[in-house]
Amino acid sequence: MASAISHVDNYSFSTKEEAEEPLLINESHSTPETYSLLSCIFAFVFPALGGLLYGYDIGATSSATISIGSPTYSGTSWYNLSSVEVGLISSGSLYGALIGSALAFNVADFLGRRKELMAAAVIYFVGALVTAVAPNYLLMVIGRFIFGIGIGLAMHAAPMYIAETAPSHIRGQLISLKEFFIVIGMVIGYTIGSILVDVVAGWRYMYGASFPIAIAMVIGMWWLPDSPRWLLLCAIQGKGNMQDLRETAICCMCKLRGQANSDTAPQQVDEILSELSVAGELDNVTTAELFRGKYLKALIIGCGLVLFQQITGQPSVLYYAGSILQLITTGAAVLIVDKLGRRPLLLGGVSGMVISLMLLGAYYTFLGDAPAVAVIGLLLYVGCYQLSFGPIGWLMISEIFPLRMRGRGLSLAVLINFGANALVTFAFSPLKDLIGAGAIFFVFGGVAVLSLVFIFYIIPETKGLTLEEIEAKLL
Repeated sequence: MASAISHVDNYSFSTKEEAEEPLLINESHSTPETYSLLSCIFAFVFPALGGLLYGYDIGATSSATISIGSPTYSGTSWYNLSSVEVGLISSGSLYGALIGSALAFNVADFLGRRKELMAAAVIYFVGALVTAVAPNYLLMVIGRFIFGIGIGLAMHAAPMYIAETAPSHIRGQLISLKEFFIVIGMVIGYTIGSILVDVVAGWRYMYGASFPIAIAMVIGMWWLPDSPRWLLLCAIQGKGNMQDLRETAICCMCKLRGQANSDTAPQQVDEILSELSVAGELDNVTTAELFRGKYLKALIIGCGLVLFQQITGQPSVLYYAGSILQLITTGAAVLIVDKLGRRPLLLGGVSGMVISLMLLGAYYTFLGDAPAVAVIGLLLYVGCYQLSFGPIGWLMISEIFPLRMRGRGLSLAVLINFGANALVTFAFSPLKDLIGAGAIFFVFGGVAVLSLVFIFYIIPETKGLTLEEIEAKLL
């Protein structure tokens, strides 16, 4: 540890006061980010397969529950399932994702982002295998839980790996594309499910179809290098030889950005090292530190955003939405997120969500004879959500947490995301019976107004900034 600190001292300021107020070194002379687009695509695609599998599971399960409950096409003797048992099949992966998110609290910093994604791919494969060949209901549910653990780990590590390896001015597009992959996965799942729903034991083939994707993911992540920023964090925290880890980080940067980056990679790595050392990344963050200073601010931004993402009705409203529309609007967000920025998309999109939720509330309360209002409200909600909360929520939580706490902070944010999703999903039907659908949508609309206030006053603009600049300037 002493040798690591002595090396880091070369990148540090000379006074305590300067160290306590981190500023970027030679900000106006930072090394330009050069890269090969093809190399960056490879570094995005394989982690994003974790999102594709998540979306595929959502789409395929909608048909699998029909198939498995059919006396004709189930292919089992235990097809006569109760609504609670069918619900466990549908939500088993969500419960597993909660467990995976909790497990990820320390995994990312211990294993690294790459190995966490490899572990997620293996767990995806095992979960799908157990589900597909399950001889009884209990083993099928266990398989769904195992698959869900893979979802939790993948949705934690994928945005982190992509954010830490992507060039800053296309980082928003690449992370938003992960959300696009989720929707593509849903479309593929719905398509395969509709084809196999009338095939005997079709549900087994539906879940088995995820095998090759999981295999491609684990092979791809084995081929890709570690995140250079994670290697440098290990270096300055004394978890290896400083010079060796620096050289490894340079090699990883060259592989991730292509040969076009070979001349500037050493300078980029040294800039990251100096910025990390000035930001005070020398020790592991403690649990108590997570709730103080800049770390607390990052938690409020990240966790608050994903909480509002869910409690504005997403699990309930998008259930009725078409995947093709989600695909189109998410694609539009991908194209403009690094041009317009995060805040304009959030403020504009959530404003549209407020209007759409009020329209849906009005339809269910006193405009029941005007179904066009419901259709307009639903389409507006889907379009605005997929332009704002859908992709930007995942983008912001991958950017906002300082490197020292990124693994734990993202774990908490993903846990809140899946937890709030489960809460809204299971509370919707009882609340609908209690107060009516119209009142629920008005409540969602009120929450969306609160989220607008939160976005306007709390959420910063991160467009075009490196991850180190975000920490130094915005936290």
